[in-house]
Amino acid sequence: MPEQNHYQLLRRIESPADLRALDAEDLPSLAAELRRYLVETISETGGHLAPGLGTVELTVALHYLFDTPKDRLVWDIGHQAYPHKILTGRRDAMGSIRKYGGLSGFLKRSESEYDVFGAGHSSTSISAALGMAVAAARQGVERDVVAIIGDGALTAGMALEALNNAGDVDANLLVILNDNEMSISPNVGALSNYLARILSGRTYTSVREGSKTVLGTLPPVKNLARRWEEHLKGMVMPSTLFEELGFYYIGPINGHDLPTLLSTLGNLKAMKGPRFLHVITQKGKGFEPAEGDPCVYHGVSPFDPNTGKIEKKSASKTYTSVFGDWLCDMAERDQRLVGITPAMREGSGLVAFSKRFPERYFDVGIAEQHAMTFAAGLACEGLKPVVAIYSTFLQRAYDQLIHDVAIQELDVTLAIDRAGLVGADGPTHAGAFDHTYLRCIPGMVVMAPASESECRDMLYTAFEHAGPTAVRYPRGSGPGILPGEEMNLVPIGKGEIVRRGTQIALLSWGNLLEAALCAADELDATVANMRFVKPIDEQLVAKLAARHDLLVTIEENVVAGGAGSAVNEYLAAAGIATRVVNLGLPDRFVSHGSQAELLSECGLDPEGIVRAVRRVEPAKLARIL
Repeated sequence: MPEQNHYQLLRRIESPADLRALDAEDLPSLAAELRRYLVETISETGGHLAPGLGTVELTVALHYLFDTPKDRLVWDIGHQAYPHKILTGRRDAMGSIRKYGGLSGFLKRSESEYDVFGAGHSSTSISAALGMAVAAARQGVERDVVAIIGDGALTAGMALEALNNAGDVDANLLVILNDNEMSISPNVGALSNYLARILSGRTYTSVREGSKTVLGTLPPVKNLARRWEEHLKGMVMPSTLFEELGFYYIGPINGHDLPTLLSTLGNLKAMKGPRFLHVITQKGKGFEPAEGDPCVYHGVSPFDPNTGKIEKKSASKTYTSVFGDWLCDMAERDQRLVGITPAMREGSGLVAFSKRFPERYFDVGIAEQHAMTFAAGLACEGLKPVVAIYSTFLQRAYDQLIHDVAIQELDVTLAIDRAGLVGADGPTHAGAFDHTYLRCIPGMVVMAPASESECRDMLYTAFEHAGPTAVRYPRGSGPGILPGEEMNLVPIGKGEIVRRGTQIALLSWGNLLEAALCAADELDATVANMRFVKPIDEQLVAKLAARHDLLVTIEENVVAGGAGSAVNEYLAAAGIATRVVNLGLPDRFVSHGSQAELLSECGLDPEGIVRAVRRVEPAKLARIL
């Protein structure tokens, strides 16, 4: 951890109350220390860096002016909230961020009273803040509620729905748009900042509100005044969209200019009703490597804080890269293929595809629902869309998957990344439920590859299958069985026995096959790579049940309704009486840590599988072992 003595102001901040005790003239120095501390800390731990560097001044200004935690600051996800964590009593714990038992990389209500709303998925802040503002009004509580949302998150339908509702109910809510996708252009300079202060000031506001009353009896004059104001603001503001939604719009202003931030936020704080402040920031601000490549330093491994040189990652080929290679190869073969991602080009492995096939690549923004129905429309016209999406984000498009794809039996392939436990990102990003929520959809084919090579073959099988299909694969790499250039069709609904044993059969889905094989060596168990979550291989299940005394199903998905449940349902329907133990993720949200640590915690490593078998009641255990 950084040496505290190097931070004369920051080391005195144990809570925002300490921050508010400083003179305003000290805040730029505090911001500089905070930015340096963030770089030094994340250089050791890894984590989200560039977004937080862009919100340093904004975070300082918000906690300085607002009485947090009484006043509510609702951050949209946690990427931009690392400075918030540092200023709210967690400075010395930052070395544990995203580690097992340490601080969450996102907002978490159970972690701090200052994290007033937990969030790992984007675009929730305005809805949550609106709920808090309405609740305060209903309860007669005087408090300010502020939602801070990024420009990317504002593209989501949920954010626009919340804006529409907030203006309609005339809520006492301040929305701050942290816009870091554009450079600070000439109109975000002295003139713009001056006009922002004027337009948000008490004198202008009182004249504006008073003139509405006075001029209300003179429609032509009132109309002229309104048009003059819109003309004035139109010179320095991007649009009147937010005013049309019922918000009082101010901006854009320089989000790194603390005096302007303090003045404008102070004026807006004194106002009531729906207000919208547009702030321009630079992602990676103050750290040259992150400024030059904010995408790389968005979520970064440990690095040298002086040079920015990032520690080399494992050279192992990941499932994500296997998908990216397959997508390009398949696109060469079939001109009908189009690739779709909801704002996850890098994370989902579509960078090469987007460059090689730009006319067939569609990044629809943070709009998972739209991505799914857009794919359905493409499929209606004979194209073959492949939707690359994280398991946790597919949850957002569930109705569209059922209503727009599955019911119409459309030919859409889902490449589902980050299935199972995802490590440091924790429960908000874990793909813990897709076996369950996909298996119950009629007509779906759901595959879980046990290796990188099998992943490529399954993607090919899914693409060639006429109808909705899904291939779900984990974060990172597998056993290292790399695919060749050839693609082979996997027989739909067929598993395979990969090890023969005696009285115990381990039925494994996906990346846990390696753990099952290790456990089988100690248990002398048969191991089946089941491959398909839906349809399961009923013939193989029946054969295993007939030849073994105990079946153990193993999956990196919740037990409830998962692939193991499919085995139970089949055995019950077929009237086959045999002992079954279902292993999977527990009926709780699993926290963050390394994937190995979390699998061990859940009993899904080899030792955990062996322990589960040996917990079978003694009479049964004696006969089996």
